[in-house]
Amino acid sequence: MSSGQAPDAIDVVIVNYRTGPLVVSCLETLAAEIGQEFRPRAFVIDNASNDGSEDEIEAAIAREGWDWARLIRSPVNGGFGAGNNLGIEAALGEDRSAGLVWLLNPDTRIMPGAARELARFAARTPEAGVIGTALLEGDETPWPFAFRFPSILGEVERGLRWHLASRLLARHAVLRRMDRQPARVDWVSGASLAIRTDLLREGLRFDEGYFLYYEETDLCRTVRDMGWECWYLPQALVLHIAGQSTGITDSRSGLRRMPGYWFESRRRYFRKNHGAVYALAADLAWMTSHALFLAKQALRRMPYEEPPHLLSDFARHSSFFPQRR
Repeated sequence: MSSGQAPDAIDVVIVNYRTGPLVVSCLETLAAEIGQEFRPRAFVIDNASNDGSEDEIEAAIAREGWDWARLIRSPVNGGFGAGNNLGIEAALGEDRSAGLVWLLNPDTRIMPGAARELARFAARTPEAGVIGTALLEGDETPWPFAFRFPSILGEVERGLRWHLASRLLARHAVLRRMDRQPARVDWVSGASLAIRTDLLREGLRFDEGYFLYYEETDLCRTVRDMGWECWYLPQALVLHIAGQSTGITDSRSGLRRMPGYWFESRRRYFRKNHGAVYALAADLAWMTSHALFLAKQALRRMPYEEPPHLLSDFARHSSFFPQRR
């Protein structure tokens, strides 16, 4: 595993898709953290934005004199995982050896001391292959969650949205509320996720078959299979203005229809990691549970909010039908 060397040198990878001002703001918070205990190199991967945001980022890097940052233009938009893989390859190709590669969403802001906490934790926890930071929402409200791996019972809990069922199935719920102590977890949010360089040199990469969503879940499962651990570190804080690239989780924009790639990523995750029969069972578990939830809400004449056409879209993209191309 790790050599135990303190990873004070940290490489940062940010994937941009038409979020130029956000990337510049993220880089500004990186610049504010530079010091004796944080010596970053930042690789901004532009996923074929073609909207001028790539030029805006490059101009800001030159204007501010950020010689530690550079923009790399991808000719295609291969998705979140593919963009991060490009950044990882760029980081590994440099002469200097960093201890961590820190993946940040463009809509994040590093809070003071977060990089220092990451480096210190990695140095004293050599078994930690992946470290996820705590997140703050846009208004700086804490979002203290990590995750369990998806399962059939987890899909039942997620589909039912019923308090009693959630209590009974708490150990299987994907969302896991965390406290103020570092803890080993199944997986962490890809919005702010640091990977030990040792794993990357062992060949760890994102599965580029995922365009967006579930790729960090799959990555953390691979980390576990490689004999490493995934940790949640609440002492490192990153502000995350969610949904700025996709609009799906942006609370200010209202509920939007889930894109096809979300369903395809979910389907890929279950089939890849559990097989076709398990994937079918997981689909049936969610659809049945969610239909019961909708019936319960209708009988009680209670309002509910969910993305438009969620159940029908889920069924259309499920493992019961041939994969859509």
